[in-house]
Amino acid sequence: MLSVEDNEMLTRVGPRTPMGELFRRFWLPALVTSELPDRDGPPVRIRLLGEDLVAFRDSSGRVGIIGARCPHRLAPLFFGRNEEGGLRCAYHGWKFDVGGTCLDMPNEPPERQFKQRITQTAYPTREQGGVIWVYMGPSAVMPDKIPQFEWVQAPEGHQFVAKWLQRTNWCQGMEGEIDTSHISFLHSMKEVYNPEALVAQSPSVLEKAALDGAPRLTLLETPYGFSYGSRRRYEDRYYWRVTRWLFPMYSLIPGTAHGGAGRCWVPVDDEHTFTFHYQCRDDRPFNDAEIAQFSEGGGFPPRMERTKYVLRDGGIIDTWVPTANLENDYLIDRQMQRDVNFTGIWGVNEQDRSLQEGMGPIVDRTKEHLGTADIAVLSARRLLLNMAKKLMQGDEPTLPQDAAAYNLRPLEVLDPEDDFRSILEKYDATLGAAAF
Repeated sequence: MLSVEDNEMLTRVGPRTPMGELFRRFWLPALVTSELPDRDGPPVRIRLLGEDLVAFRDSSGRVGIIGARCPHRLAPLFFGRNEEGGLRCAYHGWKFDVGGTCLDMPNEPPERQFKQRITQTAYPTREQGGVIWVYMGPSAVMPDKIPQFEWVQAPEGHQFVAKWLQRTNWCQGMEGEIDTSHISFLHSMKEVYNPEALVAQSPSVLEKAALDGAPRLTLLETPYGFSYGSRRRYEDRYYWRVTRWLFPMYSLIPGTAHGGAGRCWVPVDDEHTFTFHYQCRDDRPFNDAEIAQFSEGGGFPPRMERTKYVLRDGGIIDTWVPTANLENDYLIDRQMQRDVNFTGIWGVNEQDRSLQEGMGPIVDRTKEHLGTADIAVLSARRLLLNMAKKLMQGDEPTLPQDAAAYNLRPLEVLDPEDDFRSILEKYDATLGAAAF
């Protein structure tokens, strides 16, 4: 369990909070490219790390992420005109470029204008891997590159990226991702320990996983976070799943035959999260049938729709909201639960969210009773808290500057070897990402 103080530090992400400041040292996914498809197109309302922002693509194709309200009378810039290299407020016409510079102040006479003294909040952006990235930290320590995951470097069409809203603190989704033992239950069919009936994202898992319900876990800390191996018995061998956890909230999960896959959880505020799913192929682009299958919602992303969403404090964001949610009990079917699967809920992410969102917006971790199966969760918490505390003392993290450290793959393999370090040494050549 965590202390009250550490639980607060882990989960609070607003300006000037320890965890919020740590997140601001990293380039973060903010939007998928398809959210801003057109130059001079409609702006998009977002919130990141507790800050209300608006994103737009200007006439030259550059993406701006700036403060959501005009500094004149605090009118929402979402209703503004995106035209001729900037976003113009609909109230009095003040106009701002992607860097936050005030370009025009038409309601003031020429001799009384003071636009040179007005600067709107604006954050640097990059666009790569089908994602628009943002850096919200001090300019003096801004990393030169975004994290160089395999899916980020892949050519267009070789990666698939999706985004949706999770209605919890960021940490609840992240912790579920690195909890490998839950797949034996939450994502199983009626017979919990029947490997042939496993509902899983990957056919390889469906065919090879011998789910004994209590995998042996081994964790090795690394400069990027940690790798952990989950060892399950399978006939005369072991089924090994090697998962990566990378600061501050990324995963690389086994299950794709031709490249890496995983998720990340970008804090909207203390009680909401943008979840990003990413995967890639190193052999060819994804075809239309594969994209259509992803969109069906059985794995990641869930079934969802693009809509305006009103946050608990009245703020507004434009995002994808899952159709199976707390209000409709995640479309649980009790007959399905008796006859078909363990939960009565269809879809891997929908099963995950039903429990994670059902815990409430922020879990009180002082009431937990954790065991050996929770080693990855415990390690991630400890590493994050230690890094945030060091930052409070002026010790800047070095990992954000090492973009190449993210160029990794997960692993799943059947092997008679029972030692995790030996597995890593044996298959080390397969754990690096493809050189596109």
